[in-house]
Amino acid sequence: MSSSPHPVSELLPATEETGPESNLDRTTAGQDADVAQPVEKQAVDSPPNGGYGWICVLCCFWINAHTWGINSSYGIFLQFYLDNDQYPGASALQFAFVGGLSISMSLLVSPAATTTTRLYGTRVTLLIGVVFEALALIGASFAHETWQLFLSQGVCFGWGMGYLFVGSVGVIPQWFTTKRSFANGIATAGSGIGGLMYNLATNAMIQSLGVAWAFRILGILAFTVNLICALLIKDRNKAIGSSQLAFDYTLFARPEYLLLLGWGFFSMLGYIVLLFSLPSYATSIGLSPRQGSIVGALLNLGQGIGRPCVGIFSDSAGRINIAGFLTVIAGLFCLVIWIFAKNFGVLVFFALSVGSVSGTFWTTVAPVGAEVVGLKELPSALSILWLVLVLPATFAEAIALQLRQKTGNIYLHAQIFTGLMYIVAGGVCMWFLRAWKVGQMESIAAEEGNSPAQIGVVVADGHHPTRSKGSKSHVIKRLCAWKRV
Repeated sequence: MSSSPHPVSELLPATEETGPESNLDRTTAGQDADVAQPVEKQAVDSPPNGGYGWICVLCCFWINAHTWGINSSYGIFLQFYLDNDQYPGASALQFAFVGGLSISMSLLVSPAATTTTRLYGTRVTLLIGVVFEALALIGASFAHETWQLFLSQGVCFGWGMGYLFVGSVGVIPQWFTTKRSFANGIATAGSGIGGLMYNLATNAMIQSLGVAWAFRILGILAFTVNLICALLIKDRNKAIGSSQLAFDYTLFARPEYLLLLGWGFFSMLGYIVLLFSLPSYATSIGLSPRQGSIVGALLNLGQGIGRPCVGIFSDSAGRINIAGFLTVIAGLFCLVIWIFAKNFGVLVFFALSVGSVSGTFWTTVAPVGAEVVGLKELPSALSILWLVLVLPATFAEAIALQLRQKTGNIYLHAQIFTGLMYIVAGGVCMWFLRAWKVGQMESIAAEEGNSPAQIGVVVADGHHPTRSKGSKSHVIKRLCAWKRV
């Protein structure tokens, strides 16, 4: 394996043209005089494009490693729960909901975490997450019944992960201009590297120390690392005038936003199944639990390597282009490689390959969202998106376990389901979203007498209305057009 209502006024990764000077040029040329900001203020508010921002990148990297990275090791716990009678009478479906709850709760708690950030600041939000996550892991070590596991490893851990995610995810874009995508890619790679470490470490601890001490050690590590990062990280909310906006439900009336929600919904269905099922699949074809943990770890290694590359390529080839293309590639990998992976070597190749693209949604959702609704409405758009993702995050692994067969390739139906979800997300939702974006660019170009290529960057930065009435080509032509969007 291995992305909120952020302070999102700075969330969109910048392109080569995006810098203090080019922003001034666009403001002067593209906005009315009563809207344009004074040159002096823009110079003061411009992100430093580095400096202490690199410390924040490092902090966010390790926060991701000790939230999403540790959470990705649930596949190892699930494998242990399914193979051992740790909780007598518990069903596979119940265990599936524990893993789903941890992610869905992190998304569900995001409005509360956003409010905390607005009222008390980023550090308080992060410290709340530190406490919740540590309590969850320590509490899970004393769980003897499934309902206790639901509350600790599921609900409480999800709250901690959500507060840490929301508190940290908007910080990096505030420090960078032309290096935003690269810096964000490094930070999000933490979830992959953390998953690599903790898939291997969790299996080793369970085998040698038992599941209870595995939880306790993870809790101590998470508390220590997250606390240090929470104390070191600094935001620039006051400098940029960032605000957390309430939900704007009128977004549901916009077809392009519904396509964005569809991309997230179907991507999450595939992502969660892949993340939690791969170690169990390894043991189902005769591999050892240790080999299963290695496969899960390599999936995370693929994400750690792939996410910075996705961030870089999205700026050069177009954010919607890359997001849609790599989402489809993840689905094809599942259908073409995973189904036929019957030995350790092929499964290792699959884990590394699919890991590099399986988390494309998390790496690109903020910049793609800005392309769709603009920076002004992005906080509301992402707030709603996180709540929509609660459903697939909760039920994806439960669906996969229900699709398991009793004989033969027991995960075949789950594998097909995973591949199709990725393909629907990228090949349908993102393809039509791309066509909409091409039409928007054509409309604005027609209004201003420019070519679409000339206004692409300006549209992306939110300096034009997201809905325009200029002329545009037929939808079929836009579906087939090659443009950098």
